[in-house]
Amino acid sequence: MSDPDSSLISFRRTPASVRRLHLEAFARLLCDEVSQGRPFDCLIADDRELQRLNREFRGKDYPTDVLSFPSGLSPRRRVAASPRRDPLGSLAISHERAAAQAAEHGHSLETELRILLLHGVLHLTGMDHETDQGRMARAEARWRTRLGLADGLIARAHR
Repeated sequence: MSDPDSSLISFRRTPASVRRLHLEAFARLLCDEVSQGRPFDCLIADDRELQRLNREFRGKDYPTDVLSFPSGLSPRRRVAASPRRDPLGSLAISHERAAAQAAEHGHSLETELRILLLHGVLHLTGMDHETDQGRMARAEARWRTRLGLADGLIARAHR
């Protein structure tokens, strides 16, 4: 179980419509269930910062909604260490992209942030919807149903 005293999410500026405690509770749920107790952290920032990170780490000079940065631990090292405590990695989410996507899909910013958190955590667990023959899409659909979330990024792309 994740440490209730440590924050998984940090904001550069908290959007007024986001209930920080609810989003943090959702992140803890993802940590406990999706990442099987492996902690992650998430920065919620603006388009400018996501564009900078996207350019610096992926060589793509545009803002994006979510970026995933796995911890880089090899599967072999995870077995030797404590797999439930090793950090899974980090996420960065643009609240501006999330707000635009929320408006486009008819739900709240907080709902979109949850969708992006789930998507990013699945990437941190090693899934990649571009190369895994639908494994991540199926996992995202199962988790979205279980967590009561609207269509996620992969489902939207295949409409």
